[in-house]
Amino acid sequence: MASGYGLGGGPSRCFPFWQEVLACYVVNTNSEDDSGKKKCGPVLEDYYEKEAAKVLALQHAYRRKEAETSRDNAPSAGDIRGLGLLDRNSEEVDIRKGPLPTLSDNAPRGQGDKPRVH
Repeated sequence: MASGYGLGGGPSRCFPFWQEVLACYVVNTNSEDDSGKKKCGPVLEDYYEKEAAKVLALQHAYRRKEAETSRDNAPSAGDIRGLGLLDRNSEEVDIRKGPLPTLSDNAPRGQGDKPRVH
């Protein structure tokens, strides 16, 4: 709706209906008086009905595809823990022990001090 382009590159299916809604607002309203918006109600309802039908069709297709897909080989909680994201010891999690700079790395050095290498 926002760009007006569909997946195939041409105009989307709903774009002409959205143009009708905008045209109704342009014709029936102005900056001083917006009471003409009431005339655009049927056009706007038609647009929303088409959008709702499209959303319902997409949801139905998604749920049908999800029901067809086998979840027999879905990862279990143990598999997810095996990725190393959970159940790590505190030494592995502590980011302060590593190649990251510390406050002492930024301290001013004297004439004879050499920079520390990690």
